[in-house]
Amino acid sequence: MVWRRGLTALCGVACLGLAAGAALAQEPDRIFDKSTVWRPLTPNDKLVVYGIDDPDVAGVACHYTQPEKGGIKGTLGLAEEVSDISLSCRQVGPVKFKGKMKQGEVVFSERRSLIFKSMQIVRGCDAKRNTLIYMVYSDKVVQGSPKNSTSTVPLMPWGTEPPPKCGDFLG
Repeated sequence: MVWRRGLTALCGVACLGLAAGAALAQEPDRIFDKSTVWRPLTPNDKLVVYGIDDPDVAGVACHYTQPEKGGIKGTLGLAEEVSDISLSCRQVGPVKFKGKMKQGEVVFSERRSLIFKSMQIVRGCDAKRNTLIYMVYSDKVVQGSPKNSTSTVPLMPWGTEPPPKCGDFLG
């Protein structure tokens, strides 16, 4: 009976993770990769660079680099990926907010293991400096990782348009 409750709880956690992933269904653009560990019969371990656009703030793009395991486990999607992820975000056009935002709001989320681990990119606003702040980190159901990376995007004029104030869009 105890194992059934555990299995039911595990299925509930997995369903919640899938629902959260469906809400943030943006697919990142794979830009390029570099092999870090050669494997003779299976795919190599790699560092892969991805690009995403902020879904709620037009004119801001982020690039992140994350390791991806090769080998048999990596090929089958069973390897737990490490939490070493770097992040860089920039203003790439006129900034336009699509609505109100919350501090620490998830911009992008991705599964990093079969069930328990995910990577999150979250956004905040430093209203005093009119700067968007993006942070990437990984979390686990039981224990997350303190490894993280932060990038800032000071909002600047684009052409003749003055920059919006990010603090005006905090809700």
